Amino acid sequence: MRIAEISSPELRPSPPDKTDAYHRLLAKIESTVKQLEAQSAAGKSSPGTTSTAATDLRQFVTQLTQFVPFPNSFKLQIWKLSYRLWNACVDISNTAATTIRSSVSENHAELRHIAADFLSTAGDVSGVPSPAIKTASFYHKTGLIWHNLRRFDLASKCFERATDLLSKLDAASISDTGERRLLLDLNLARSRTAWEVRDLNLAVALLNRSKSLLFGSCTHHIELAKQCMEFGKQSLSRSNEEEKGSGYNGLGEALRLMNEALEVCEKGLGAARTREEKLELRGLRYKALRFIAAIHLQKEEFESVIKCVKVLRDSNDGGDDHPSISVLAMKAWLGLGRHVEAEKELRGMVIDKGIPEGVWVSAVEAYFAAAGTAGAETAKGVFLGLLGRCHVSAGAAVRVAHRVAGNGGGEGGRVRAKVVAELVSDERVVALFAGKEADKDKVAMHAVLWNCAADNFQSKDYETSAELFEKSMLYIPYDTENRILRAKGFRVLCLCYLGLLRLDRAQEYINEAEKVLYMSHELTTLEPNVVCAFLKWHFICSTQFKIYLQKNDHQGAIAQIEAMTACLDFQPDFLSLSAHEAVACHAFPVAVASLSSMLNFYTSGKSMPTTEVTVVRTLVTVLSQEPGNEQQVLKFLKHAHTRASDLGPDCFFGKEEVGRREHNWFAVTSWNLGSKTGQDKNYDLSAEFLRLASDFYALLEGSTENNVLVCKSLVLSASSMIALEFQRETAMSEIEVKQVVQLLERAGQMLKSITAGNSLNDDEINTIDPELYFIYALCAYDIQGRLNDLGSQLLSVRSFANSKSCKPQHLLQIGLYASQGVRSNHEVATFALNECLSSFLSSPTPDYQNVALVIRKLIAIASIHKGDTDDDLVHGMYKQAYRIMVGLKEDEYPIEEGKWLAMTAWNRAAVPVRLGQIELGKKWMTVGLDIAKHVPGMDAYKACMEDLLSTLEKKP
Repeated sequence: MRIAEISSPELRPSPPDKTDAYHRLLAKIESTVKQLEAQSAAGKSSPGTTSTAATDLRQFVTQLTQFVPFPNSFKLQIWKLSYRLWNACVDISNTAATTIRSSVSENHAELRHIAADFLSTAGDVSGVPSPAIKTASFYHKTGLIWHNLRRFDLASKCFERATDLLSKLDAASISDTGERRLLLDLNLARSRTAWEVRDLNLAVALLNRSKSLLFGSCTHHIELAKQCMEFGKQSLSRSNEEEKGSGYNGLGEALRLMNEALEVCEKGLGAARTREEKLELRGLRYKALRFIAAIHLQKEEFESVIKCVKVLRDSNDGGDDHPSISVLAMKAWLGLGRHVEAEKELRGMVIDKGIPEGVWVSAVEAYFAAAGTAGAETAKGVFLGLLGRCHVSAGAAVRVAHRVAGNGGGEGGRVRAKVVAELVSDERVVALFAGKEADKDKVAMHAVLWNCAADNFQSKDYETSAELFEKSMLYIPYDTENRILRAKGFRVLCLCYLGLLRLDRAQEYINEAEKVLYMSHELTTLEPNVVCAFLKWHFICSTQFKIYLQKNDHQGAIAQIEAMTACLDFQPDFLSLSAHEAVACHAFPVAVASLSSMLNFYTSGKSMPTTEVTVVRTLVTVLSQEPGNEQQVLKFLKHAHTRASDLGPDCFFGKEEVGRREHNWFAVTSWNLGSKTGQDKNYDLSAEFLRLASDFYALLEGSTENNVLVCKSLVLSASSMIALEFQRETAMSEIEVKQVVQLLERAGQMLKSITAGNSLNDDEINTIDPELYFIYALCAYDIQGRLNDLGSQLLSVRSFANSKSCKPQHLLQIGLYASQGVRSNHEVATFALNECLSSFLSSPTPDYQNVALVIRKLIAIASIHKGDTDDDLVHGMYKQAYRIMVGLKEDEYPIEEGKWLAMTAWNRAAVPVRLGQIELGKKWMTVGLDIAKHVPGMDAYKACMEDLLSTLEKKP
């Protein structure tokens, strides 16, 4: 109710004259329509004018509703204006059909919508037949435009208005064919719009409602069947994972819609009158059945698929010969596990010339995917059979080969690879790739075969791999651009035969690769030998190198390394790889040659694949695997020390923990080799290794531990040089003597610093190995004797004797060593033996064997050097021995040594007695007898001695 109607009577304004208002409003509408007609007549479409006109006309429609009901004359004018507006829209749309924009299209749709609203507002008018149907037709056409513009809300509104108008009509009044068609089209249009907005229930309900609007028309049946099938297709496409997760059963809905379409087609066949109508309906029926079969296939309802196929093939009208039927049947039989029937269907495609290439290729792929390796031969046979009856493209051959080849190796992969090799080597298949137009397919086929061969190569099935690589060569064009690819093929074939240990065949292929590259170089116009030299190195030399290794031809492999290093654009990475391969083949001389060549590049500043220290360490490790390489090991260890000294330890060995470990490895290796060669009495090398060890340890931080190791290495190196002299029985040269002096001087300084650093803690004995100090003292004594520095000899021995590292055994050895030889020193010997004797006697359990030895040696030294001038000194030594023996157990002092002392002391009396020196003689006889009394087994001697001594004493 308008506001004016509910206001009080006294305030309600007087209504104007209704007729004048009609005329003014109609005049405005006509004016707007004329503008649009003028625009259409001029062939121009202004978006602004159209939009303004639509806005104005929409307001006029609203104003018109205020004047309902209208006189018939006015209704007729509104109808005329509506038709004029509609025709103007048609003209404008036709004129601007190619350039019209979305916004303009919506304006035109709005104008058509307004034209329909004019008719609806005017209502029935006398003189116009079937006004409701015409109005509904306007709404239907406008709704279709809105639908195409995807304005489904407005489209639905139009369709609903049209439906309301037609629903008020008596069914008997709708007898015209066009009017009946309008009813069906309107219902189907509403259904499509509902489908687009996902109102699926309404869409399907409207389809079912359309069955009552067929009116026995074959055309109507066709349209409804098509719409059902269209919805079925869309449902089928919507059956993805997301919709399944949301509870939407796309396959079930599609199957129901396709069954509806099938039912409509079968009913339509009963209403068909002409042959053309029957053919069209029959084609739709077959199509629906094929879709139904496809849906059952997706749902894995294979028995239902077979039933659909039988219906399609066994129809009274000859059946359907669509190419997809064989594919559907084959896949269904495969799903049921009946491969024999599936193979029959597949082979039947060979006979049917109407099957497109894409269909049978897809069928071959599907068959092989299901049958697996067992279907490889069938797939090959079908493909080769198709070659004889129809045109087959190279692309199809690639697809089939790729499908049959599959992925991976194993026994199944080997069988498939054999089938592929037979397939692609067939002359008819190779002929498909002739011509420039097949170049891309040729590249694709080569890639398929190459990848399959590579998979088998990775599985170490070199025989199958070689066969596939050979077949791939058939698909490399014979042109200059592909020579490198051809050479690469020859190279991998060489690798395959290397794996099979067929070295002659491998050599043949690598020679072919070299020929191809040389030919490529002759034809190229690039810079001479740059690209080709690098490729020769990369493809040829590395493989030649492998062949030499397999043949154990070390000299050939080494020569190949030398040849490679001379190539342009040579990269040192190859030397590293060559060394690894040589080590794997236990070809150590080759590995050494490769690594040695690699060392030459570090001084040039080239970017290297690994650090220099790693190369040297690897060299030393490899050389150490076999005996007799000590000289070479020494050479590379010296190289490492030289480089570390030149570059700095951090630059050569590395920094922090990594560098420390590398540094320590070289030092320890030098020490171990020095110890080993010393044990093998190879004193020359031992001295060198130990001196080098001291140099490596000296590069480390000056900790006490390192200082001890440096000192130890120096001392042992000097001792090895001295031992070498005794071994070769040739005196050291002056240069060698100087070297030993330098080593000992350094060692002495290290000993002093170590001793000084630990004297406060009184742990010298824990820091310095006593044996080391002893060897140092012995070597110092020896070398000082060579320099005739007798005083320094005694000082060195005294210094050692005063150290906590000194032991009696050390002094014994020094004393014995100093007492013999051409460079003996009796003073040093006497001092050392006396100190040794004191140490032995001060022990809680003296070693009387060594005590006896020392006493005998002291008596001998004194007898030689002081016996004539200082007889009391020698006599005192005998008396000392006698005092030592007094109080000992019977066998505690060595008996033989005791007898020697007794007898030699007695015999010393002989000369003085003969010379008449009776007292001197009695002195020696007395000491001899005293000693004899404490020596077991000398009873007879004692009686005789006593008699002789008493006789001598009786003489005046």
